[in-house]
Amino acid sequence: MNHDNPTRHAQNAWQQASQLTPPPKPPRLEFYMPAMPSLTLIHRLEMRWWRYRRRQLFRRHVVPLLAYDDHVLQDIGHCRENIHWANQLPLSVDAIQALEEQSAHWR
Repeated sequence: MNHDNPTRHAQNAWQQASQLTPPPKPPRLEFYMPAMPSLTLIHRLEMRWWRYRRRQLFRRHVVPLLAYDDHVLQDIGHCRENIHWANQLPLSVDAIQALEEQSAHWR
């Protein structure tokens, strides 16, 4: 990679990958119209879309960090094996959050 400071580039990539916040939970309504779709169903669809987008951000910003050497990855607090492990997780698991938890145990 042709970056002047690979550590700074890796940190920026990690920040961009983890910037997407989850959708808010639906409010509890006192009045429910029969023709209205279930708010729980809508929230589940939103969460699925959010997980898909988080995985896309993970693959776009974090997986390319594997091109750097182990010292740069260690500077941002991750190791190569953990990134490979998080990339293999199913879509139902947030890879970015799982990698953060794994890195917290690794430190």
